[in-house]
Amino acid sequence: MAPANSGAMYAKDERALCFHGELLYEAKVLDTRPVDQNDRKGPWQYLVHYKGWKNTWDDWVPQDRLRKFTDENRELARNLVQEMSAQRKSTASRVSNAASIKKKAAGSDRLGSSARASEELAPSRGTKRGRDGKEVEGTEKEEDYLRRPAIKLHMPDSLKSILVDDWEKVTKDQKIVALPSKTPVNMFLDDYEDFEKQRRREGSADWDILEEVVAGVREYFNKSLGRLLLYRFERPQWQDMHSRINKGAGELSGKQVADVYGVEHLLRLFVSLPDLIAHTNMDSQAVSRLKEELFKMVSFTSRNIPKYLAEAYEHPGDQYIDSVR
Repeated sequence: MAPANSGAMYAKDERALCFHGELLYEAKVLDTRPVDQNDRKGPWQYLVHYKGWKNTWDDWVPQDRLRKFTDENRELARNLVQEMSAQRKSTASRVSNAASIKKKAAGSDRLGSSARASEELAPSRGTKRGRDGKEVEGTEKEEDYLRRPAIKLHMPDSLKSILVDDWEKVTKDQKIVALPSKTPVNMFLDDYEDFEKQRRREGSADWDILEEVVAGVREYFNKSLGRLLLYRFERPQWQDMHSRINKGAGELSGKQVADVYGVEHLLRLFVSLPDLIAHTNMDSQAVSRLKEELFKMVSFTSRNIPKYLAEAYEHPGDQYIDSVR
């Protein structure tokens, strides 16, 4: 049912999913209102009731907390619950191990007082220090790094199978993807962005976040392909392509890496993204939203992958193979 108010994305009595903390819950929209009563085209708020919760939990929420009640978003909700459960088990295990180690250390009298004093003065593990023993500015302790919000990106079985086939073709069969790709990463990202924008209101926070995420994935791909995403057998091909891109001559004039390589290599980035994101300084809320956006991108990839895959891998020839050895 379309919203009665032209600016509202959700209608009264509409079934939806709503974020509460880091999880998505089924909810019903009880009422809607513009944030600014004089601006009906601006952002809207929604009074929601969470299914199975007491009415005291009913709350006015901004639009970015709501998601349409689709199969895709319901799967996202299930994945978030599974990841939260896994994180809690992991945290409980670490706490238990730390407590056990501390208990053993407290009960041990094998260390003399001088040894214990020396241990107390030693730098904590994971803290980088200079020659004078002082902490180096800009570094962080291991425990601070481990407390950073983690992200787990669910990969559908269909994409996992493609990744395995890709690995076998390159590393075992000694074949490579023909380049430039007929369906490069930039084409895929443009198609995905166009598809998602049809489901979002122009000028909204969702619209802006989509553009930021697509631009970020594009940048990550351009920067990380040559450093992280290639197999050894693909290196000579990369050196040739990279050189031609830098020279800006011929068919690769003005091109980016994402204009040359295809979705086969983008799938490898999806696998590497959790580790790359772990090295950023995003807070848990930003990580949660990024996880949601990446889930949608991966789901779109899974549904449309036949359109973007290379028709066949090619044998590069004996001279190429000799250059790898």
